[in-house]
Amino acid sequence: MPTAITFGAASARNFGFLSNGAKGQIAYTTAGTYTFIAPDGVSSVCVVAVGAGGVNTPNTAGNAGGGGGLGWKNNIPVVGGQSYTVVVGVAGTTSYFISPSTVSGVGGTVHTGGTFVGDGGGNGGTASDGAGGAGGYSGNGGNGATSTGSANSTAGSGGGGGGGNYLLGQGGGGVGLLGQGANGVAGGGGGSGGTNGKGGIAGYVGGDYGGGNLGNTVGGGGAVRIIWGAGRAFPSTNTGDL
Repeated sequence: MPTAITFGAASARNFGFLSNGAKGQIAYTTAGTYTFIAPDGVSSVCVVAVGAGGVNTPNTAGNAGGGGGLGWKNNIPVVGGQSYTVVVGVAGTTSYFISPSTVSGVGGTVHTGGTFVGDGGGNGGTASDGAGGAGGYSGNGGNGATSTGSANSTAGSGGGGGGGNYLLGQGGGGVGLLGQGANGVAGGGGGSGGTNGKGGIAGYVGGDYGGGNLGNTVGGGGAVRIIWGAGRAFPSTNTGDL
């Protein structure tokens, strides 16, 4: 079972941390800055980074947050025992590994989905009166509904989250970290195993990871996942919990 590793106020989940060239992985899912120490015997890693969903600040009618972008990059050189920076975004800010120019998911803003840097990925969905979904592994997140009187949000593509409907008061769908899966459906559905956007008394919160918000709440949080070992590569080659 995964175990929790705490670094001050932030935390990371360790999915079978192994060294000496064996398969391993670690996911950082709480906002903050971390230090990743490359395991002995590991010369390269593959990384996916999801920006945090956009926030409607200040809370203004007709505004909603765009989805966070998702970027992935394979075969990033590392040296066993050396330290590398990991940043996980919150409230529309960027998540990245080493630097934003190495691999990153840019956070969404009011109306605008975040972009990405990497070998591949997808932009976050745009937001009008409905929130945008998180970007996918090979396509963009779904767009939010275009007016207060409509429910015409769109599905995500490339495994991204679906846009949120205004009439149902839903945040945008998030995106999962285990590689490309099914697209998120319109109405705030999560893509690739991400969580659905919430609505109503649940607070209009964007889904994890990277779903945009609707109302004066928060978007889905950012995340960074690092995997290593032979035969593993994003978007979907042995990227599961191995």
